[in-house]
Amino acid sequence: MSKQIEFFFDVGSPATYLAWTQLPALAARHAADLVYRPMLLGGVFQATGNQSPATIAAKGAYTRDDFQRFARRYGVTLNHNPYFPINTLQLMRGAEALHGTDQFDVYLGAVFQAIWVDEQDMNQPDVVGRVLAAAGLDPAALMEQLGDPEVKQRLKETTEEAVRRGVFGAPTMFVDGEMFFGQDRLQFVEEKLAACH
Repeated sequence: MSKQIEFFFDVGSPATYLAWTQLPALAARHAADLVYRPMLLGGVFQATGNQSPATIAAKGAYTRDDFQRFARRYGVTLNHNPYFPINTLQLMRGAEALHGTDQFDVYLGAVFQAIWVDEQDMNQPDVVGRVLAAAGLDPAALMEQLGDPEVKQRLKETTEEAVRRGVFGAPTMFVDGEMFFGQDRLQFVEEKLAACH
């Protein structure tokens, strides 16, 4: 079996955005498959009793500064979205709907860019529509898919699976059965991949 990184993610997490900027190259360095697992972070929080660091003022302020340190280290832009936290239910259903298609990477790139670089209010359907159209996607066609019971069910099942496997936040990666939480654990992900044969 080839090496793989399972990447449980929600686009509303700045830490997930930072991990996403690094994981494709990290996976390529180790000839590993990057397996995207869209989940709903709100559902994970609800099931585990966890909550965003932003709910505690001092922790939220520190985390924001720390994320900027990592953004500088990674050479990427991370802006604080004034509309944070964003309700990502529809956005993650969109990710699930396009998962496995050739539009998935385009969608993910457009959404991450809109939230964490361009500071767009992705709570607003019209804003989401403009962002997707600018990326060459068909917002109307995607909106139809968001209501598909199968799409909703797959997202729900992945979220439940994540909780069963010990996930309590995003991003969470699994390599060869071992769990790594947080974009600041990518070095350990890399070490694990290097040790896999």
